[in-house]
Amino acid sequence: MTGKVCIGLSGGVDSSVAAYLLKEAGYDVFALFMINWKETTGSLTAECAWEDDVIFAEMTAKKLNIPFHIVDLSEYYKTRVVDYMFSEYEKGRTPNPDVLCNREIKFDVFMQKALELGADYVATGHYCRREVTEVDGVTTYRLLEGVDPNKDQSYFLCQLSQYQLSKSLFPIGHLLKPAVREIAREQGLVTAERKDSQGICFVGKVDLPVFLQQKLEPKKGNVILIPSDFSARKKIADKSLANLPKLTTAFPFKPWQGKVIGEHNGAHYYTIGQRKGLNLGGFVEPLFVLATDVIRNIVYVGEGKEHPGLYRPGLLVSREEIHWIRPDRELKPGEEFNFLVRIRYRQPLEKARMIAWEGGAYFLFDQDQRGITAGQFAAWYDGEELVGSGVIA
Repeated sequence: MTGKVCIGLSGGVDSSVAAYLLKEAGYDVFALFMINWKETTGSLTAECAWEDDVIFAEMTAKKLNIPFHIVDLSEYYKTRVVDYMFSEYEKGRTPNPDVLCNREIKFDVFMQKALELGADYVATGHYCRREVTEVDGVTTYRLLEGVDPNKDQSYFLCQLSQYQLSKSLFPIGHLLKPAVREIAREQGLVTAERKDSQGICFVGKVDLPVFLQQKLEPKKGNVILIPSDFSARKKIADKSLANLPKLTTAFPFKPWQGKVIGEHNGAHYYTIGQRKGLNLGGFVEPLFVLATDVIRNIVYVGEGKEHPGLYRPGLLVSREEIHWIRPDRELKPGEEFNFLVRIRYRQPLEKARMIAWEGGAYFLFDQDQRGITAGQFAAWYDGEELVGSGVIA
């Protein structure tokens, strides 16, 4: 193979093996390490994660005998990812910073830096695959699931464009995680036994309320328990366009539907489906967050993971939030298609009917879904290909 490739070397085993495979394939490879976050407020560790990571990344580059560079993108990350997080939580929505980081940082600002350094392609250690095909005479890039069902990361790349994919390579997408670690051991890479990163992309594991208190002040409010036999949304047999808004929006809980059982420190710190952090005992089953109202500063909870308030038959993505990785697959208003949909990372793909209209798209699931959350990304697949995505309204 020919061409110059920039590998985003993170200090982990996946990008290390990706770099090795690229070099073995004959590419002219150089490494670029990005610094995206330097603060420790809310972190569950006292150290800056990047300080350790950069050591492992540089040692890997030396082992593979490839040039090593560092770029500081922390200002871009703060503006495009962290500030967006604060804004979304303030509105009572739950953002996905990992998806934003890939769209706004890794495959945008970072990619531009790499291209400026002479790269033809940018490679990462994501568990997904890229396929090049031709549609009506136009070169088209397909984003496919990773072969490892336990590590597939295509969901995190659900906002990429055709241009971004045209410049991207995913060298380990065809491998299982154990095979990646074995290659690292065989090649004597120092990252072979490093644990996978967890928590917010480049920030790490955090105490979310403490992290959010940098911008969002604590504010005492009521926790209201909704009984499991509350007057929930009735089953609507007629799934015509007129009834779709009722089927695809969150149930509008009201204070008088339940009883006050305690206090919280701010509705904007909680998300639908959350179990930990309520600090309320004395119940037979665990409590789960059903909804938040940041205007009234109320957190609604239900007892038990099967509480009907946790389930919805569908979701809505507004027109301005719909993104097609494959623009040629875009549905026009009035058109429908049966996709497989994922509403969070690692969630099994679920069958759903996408119905396009002037204001966006409705998705009706074959089975009601637990914990559909505004601000998260819904990603729709046709088989193993990720076709499009959008922010849940």
